[in-house]
Amino acid sequence: MKRKIAFCAVFAVMAAMVFAGGNRDASGEDLSLKKVLDKGVFVMGLDDSFPPMGFRNENNEIVGYDIDLAREAAKRLGVELVCQPIDWAAKEQELNTGNIDCIWNGFTMTPEREAMLNFSEPYLDNAQVVIVRGDAGITTLAGLAGKNIGLQAGSSAADALDSNAAFKASVREVVEFKDNLTAFMDLEIGGVDGVIVDIVVGSYSIRTTGKNFIVLNEHLSTEKYGIGFRKNDSALRNRVQEILKEMAADGTVASISAKWFGSDISVIAK
Repeated sequence: MKRKIAFCAVFAVMAAMVFAGGNRDASGEDLSLKKVLDKGVFVMGLDDSFPPMGFRNENNEIVGYDIDLAREAAKRLGVELVCQPIDWAAKEQELNTGNIDCIWNGFTMTPEREAMLNFSEPYLDNAQVVIVRGDAGITTLAGLAGKNIGLQAGSSAADALDSNAAFKASVREVVEFKDNLTAFMDLEIGGVDGVIVDIVVGSYSIRTTGKNFIVLNEHLSTEKYGIGFRKNDSALRNRVQEILKEMAADGTVASISAKWFGSDISVIAK
């Protein structure tokens, strides 16, 4: 079993290295932008259950803040946006095997991810927080000692928890869920006592669902959202970045931000 795991790990690293350079020709020219323009589509990898960044509405359409930004960026690129739902725990693999052109869905920038990927500049500030039931009598992180905590598998919530060793050691169990919507449902029925989540996601959920949840004031971490591209796809990354700055300058980003958050909370070109 250990040999098999080790082999898979080596294969994954080798595959990542191959596909990281997959958009370069024999001369080393970066063809990442040309390939997107030639195929006429820009494939955005996302978790389609991550409101308000990207999620399915009552008509099963994928909508959200990131969707609106990406659709306008694709329009200005002169291509069609394709929203490709992925397993968030395997997002880097989806990118490095060429199934998607970028990871764009509340994707937290971390030193580990920045070492593997080519990120855009940050476009939104965020923080990892804990949401609890309003009637639970829990008002601090210390109040969760001996209780169960939920989070999305493969998310930056897990990183935030790992970086707070004392808090992690104080809880009874950490329960991983496929997505935050499932975690919130479990919180509502008392399966877990708190859910670690992005503050923009948690606050939006509370505001739109009216559920009796509250956000604890103590942050586990502060962070920034960025768009992740393959390591060597600088041409595509740079053009998308230029377009985002154009969108910020002409007021498009502010308008999209106001639609989803009530005000312009973006940090593009700020």
